[in-house]
Amino acid sequence: MNTTNLKIAGAFVVGLVAASGTWVTFKDANATNKTPNQDTYRYLNLFGDVFDRVRADYVEEPDSEKLIDTAINGMLAGLDPHSSYMNPKRFKEMQVQTRGEFGGLGIEVTMESEVVKVVSPIDDTPAQKAGILSNDLITQIDGKEIRGLTLNEAVDKMRGKVGEPITLTIVRKGKDAPFDVTIKRDIIKIRAVRFNVEHDDIGYIRISSFSDQTQENLDKAIVKIKEQTGDKLKGYVIDLRNNPGGLLNQAISVSDTFLKKGVIVSTRGRNGAETDRSSATDGDAADGKKIVVLINGGSASASEIVAGALQDHKRATILGTRSFGKGSVQTIIPLGSEGAIRLTTARYYTPSNSSIQAKGIVPDIKIEQELPEELKAQAGSTTSEATLRGHLTGEGEGEEATGSSSYVPADKEKDLQLKAAIDVIDGKTVEQAPKKAEAAAEKPATTAN
Repeated sequence: MNTTNLKIAGAFVVGLVAASGTWVTFKDANATNKTPNQDTYRYLNLFGDVFDRVRADYVEEPDSEKLIDTAINGMLAGLDPHSSYMNPKRFKEMQVQTRGEFGGLGIEVTMESEVVKVVSPIDDTPAQKAGILSNDLITQIDGKEIRGLTLNEAVDKMRGKVGEPITLTIVRKGKDAPFDVTIKRDIIKIRAVRFNVEHDDIGYIRISSFSDQTQENLDKAIVKIKEQTGDKLKGYVIDLRNNPGGLLNQAISVSDTFLKKGVIVSTRGRNGAETDRSSATDGDAADGKKIVVLINGGSASASEIVAGALQDHKRATILGTRSFGKGSVQTIIPLGSEGAIRLTTARYYTPSNSSIQAKGIVPDIKIEQELPEELKAQAGSTTSEATLRGHLTGEGEGEEATGSSSYVPADKEKDLQLKAAIDVIDGKTVEQAPKKAEAAAEKPATTAN
């Protein structure tokens, strides 16, 4: 069997499901390293006995395909939040997502306390335009309770024909009661890269996902920025906030765009041996000019690979708040005509040999956004890898960390992180948030190098 390698660092997205912050490799389903022992055969026989008994004696005739689907999902979901089974339909949709266009609502979600929790809405999608916010809890879909459904089942119910409306019941901290939001499903076309020039001399590049167009669009953005600024160009702000991830090769390529040499990312499997390593090639498209990378609690996986690589090589100043903390590797194993399984097989490491699993990337300069009144009640309920039930433990005792805010104001005049990034490139002193609430009143200052 010929195998095709495709690595993804993505997110749960309504309209298409890919594991939150997932790094995926396709693998030959027939490959195996161990011979099943007697216990394995005994457990398989037990499963077969239960399956036959359910089919024969359940009060109503069960759907055998659904039984197997549920059984496989249960087995994989018991390992960690990112291992799962994809039936043929879900597998096909996962492959479609990598092209950056799919049908749905446009939200990154996870499961928490038997309801769907929004990690972040995707830029310029129906969900964002309808006012869906990070940390919103979806408790009902079209008036029907979500409790009792798996995440895949809930996502399936949120899918539908383009143009059809769907009503989500939302629980939001700070609101006295649940409320309904009606959203019309649409084709989600993710514009991977946007750019503009700030203050006539600073290039701002927003990377919202790592799809197969990201590197091409980034190259075009850099060329356009250079044309518009000429000799005045001081540097670049690379905005990775609320970027849930995407194709791994694009994350490596984006990192390589600004690095001349050195390791970008490496992985290790069960026995601790290195399984893969990616290194930069010569050339820096930014011509050595200053770079500030913006991250927050919604920056996951592929975004963390880029931020970690540029931070460890001291090529960029990382500014914002702690990232999501998704540092594990998933392998997609096709099952012929029966779909595929997604299995966690390794952890990835930044160039300094650090695992960010359940810890995230800590910014060089911590800048918190000022939350509007209606969101202040959510300040302590952010989602991160460390808050996901059954997540892989982080390396280093006591080093796991909860997430940070993923709020970005629509009005850039109120965007404190963007303003601070521009100040850093301008060489100004930037005051960052104290590490602890009880820190001294005088905040430490950081000056751009």
